[in-house]
Amino acid sequence: MSLSSPHMSTDTESRRRISNANGHDSPSDRDTEGLRHLEPLCLDSVQPDQGDACTPSPCLSLHSGLGVMAKFPSAHRHLISHNSEGVWEDPTTKTTIRAENQVEANKLANNYRFGFRKWKSHVTERPFEDRSDVVKELYSELTVIKPHTDHLITCGNVLYVLLFGWWVSLVYLLVSILMFITIIGVPYGKLSWELSLYFLWPFGKSIQEVEGEVQRCDGRLSNSEAIPEDIEDNQEVSSILLPSSTAEHIPDLLQPPLQNKTYWRCVSTYVWLILGYPVLAVVHSLACLLSWLLVFTIPVAKMNARTLGSILLISPRNISVSCCTKRKAVAANEKVFSVNLPSKIKTQMYETRALLCCYHAINWNYYKYTVDGINVFAVNLLPLVVVSLIVGYIDTENKFASSEVKFAIAVGSIIPLSYYIGMGIASISAQSNFAVGAVVNATFGSITEMTFYITALLRGHRAGNACLQEVVKSALTGTLLGCILFIPGVSMIIGGLRHSEQRFNSRSAGVSSSLLFISVGGVFAPTLFSKAYGNLVCDNCTNSTGSNSSGSFICHNCHYDLSENNYTLFHSHIEPLVYTVSFLLPAAYIIGLIFTLKTHSHIYDIHVGEGQVACHHGAVVHWSRWRALVILVIATLLMSACADVSTEHIQPILSQPNISQYFIGVTVLAMVPEIPEIVNGIQFALQNNISLSLEVGSCIAVQVCMIQMPLLVLFNTFYDVGFVLIFCDLHLWASIFSVILVNYIFMDGKSDYFQGTALVVVYLILLATYFFAPSPAGC
Repeated sequence: MSLSSPHMSTDTESRRRISNANGHDSPSDRDTEGLRHLEPLCLDSVQPDQGDACTPSPCLSLHSGLGVMAKFPSAHRHLISHNSEGVWEDPTTKTTIRAENQVEANKLANNYRFGFRKWKSHVTERPFEDRSDVVKELYSELTVIKPHTDHLITCGNVLYVLLFGWWVSLVYLLVSILMFITIIGVPYGKLSWELSLYFLWPFGKSIQEVEGEVQRCDGRLSNSEAIPEDIEDNQEVSSILLPSSTAEHIPDLLQPPLQNKTYWRCVSTYVWLILGYPVLAVVHSLACLLSWLLVFTIPVAKMNARTLGSILLISPRNISVSCCTKRKAVAANEKVFSVNLPSKIKTQMYETRALLCCYHAINWNYYKYTVDGINVFAVNLLPLVVVSLIVGYIDTENKFASSEVKFAIAVGSIIPLSYYIGMGIASISAQSNFAVGAVVNATFGSITEMTFYITALLRGHRAGNACLQEVVKSALTGTLLGCILFIPGVSMIIGGLRHSEQRFNSRSAGVSSSLLFISVGGVFAPTLFSKAYGNLVCDNCTNSTGSNSSGSFICHNCHYDLSENNYTLFHSHIEPLVYTVSFLLPAAYIIGLIFTLKTHSHIYDIHVGEGQVACHHGAVVHWSRWRALVILVIATLLMSACADVSTEHIQPILSQPNISQYFIGVTVLAMVPEIPEIVNGIQFALQNNISLSLEVGSCIAVQVCMIQMPLLVLFNTFYDVGFVLIFCDLHLWASIFSVILVNYIFMDGKSDYFQGTALVVVYLILLATYFFAPSPAGC
């Protein structure tokens, strides 16, 4: 990669000679040396990290980015590489983004903007040739025969035998016996016997199809599966037979076996399709489903799906099961695979095509596997939504599932819906300008939590259950605590264990910290006001001495009365304060958007070089804007339905005597919808982008205080459900202490696993406090 033209190089060389004569370096020489030092850094740092990293194409350039960075002194041109996101960050101000196309560049830029949801997954289809070998292996069709492999006796392969191999093999054995009994199905009986041995231990074996006879031409095979002797052990070989360098493919010489022409005319075919294939179809479908749901055993799912859809529908005379090891067979000075053909045709040479060859049953990298851009875990959890709606609205009398099971399924179904909503938001934002993106993030960014909160408040108001209002407040506080303590803490721990010490932009983190202070101060201002001027009311007071006139009293259920007995204080002072705060907080959020996106955008100073996105103008997005909008609407409606089911069946959970309602709110109801955000934060930290890991939690925490709580107050204004923006003491002091702690840790712009451990330990201490806290009044 060249950073200067030939004329520039000549001028620079001339200046270098003059400066050397004078005994010192010219500024141009220093700049050139800086660029020379920078170029290998840019090329070497952006390496794919286990296949999920963004690998730049050869035509991408940093020329346009360097033009902006040249104004800084060379001493400050230290660049930090964020591998996965293709981001270069100057510790002073500069953040230069490296992306495959303009849409991905917009998504990466949005990740650094205030008010935008941080999203790790790609919203466009990545060129397959740019992916790492690890990722390419995930999408292979198990048709590649390798001449040499690693040890086949592994824990994963043994686990396959225990989970799938033995019973699949047993079914094949029974089908083989059945086919032999029919006499006419003997060929399929032999095939079933061979497949029974194959599926008991398929590793290192291959299933091939004999396609046609190959005659010799000029002393060589016209088309054979040849493996040169000097091939490397770890080199993958194509499943199609490799022709020699001088061989010529002559289609007329290929004579297909007679069985292919008469396959559908044989009675044995229909006996097989009636007696044997249906049984095996059920077995392979079950094995395919189970192995797909386990994710890491997806190779087993591919093996079963390929067998069911292809191998079992081919004539048994055209199927050969053999070992994948390289066998010596001299044919015109080449090594070819020998196949297990019937004895009557062993003298002929046939072209074969690999149908199935598997070496390992488990691959731990399959957590990266995607289907149409959607992570495989989100795909597998999507059926929970259907199950939740069916058991929630059809089984009204709890005949097939208890309330606890229905609640667990409904809460679990929120996870994939949250992922789809996040993907839709990221897709629309990446394909729109920042104004549209900011509106979409502000509205749909909180839709997951808001649907649950409003549904719970409505159900509690209709049932006269004040406990649900306290559960909603606990969930709001739990989301706030989890986003400012748990998400940054876990990200710091995992990122610190991998990268020792990570750095982030302390000034941009300071903006988020300032907004957090404003948010927490505004949200808890009515609570502090009520405690300063409210009346403390206690119930069940008893005199410890037995006298009603003197001595000390022991009271229970003490609280500040704000409504019945102190009407004037609440309606004349506290309620106007709540409305004022609910107006000022969204206003502060809008000011924060203007500050970070318009007037002071240099704080983040995100730069996308033109040369870095010029090679993939025709990027194919996974979801277009209209498709993303439709999915957003559907996911929101489904989220509302699942939230209704969960709140309907939450009462048995709240009635547990050994678990505080506070604890349920701050854990299950608060953090389950944020699981996709936790995963995003961890992925950013793993790939040395701790800045985005911290912004993930800060963005959600700010939205909770500045958008979600004012919206609940606004909803209560139009439809009174009894929601009051006044929290208990535990919520108040836990939130204030957490914000102070986070601001202290974020001061130096560095993070390591010790700081992350401190945040997580504080979060666990607060959870223990909630667990042992008494249930709120009215529960």
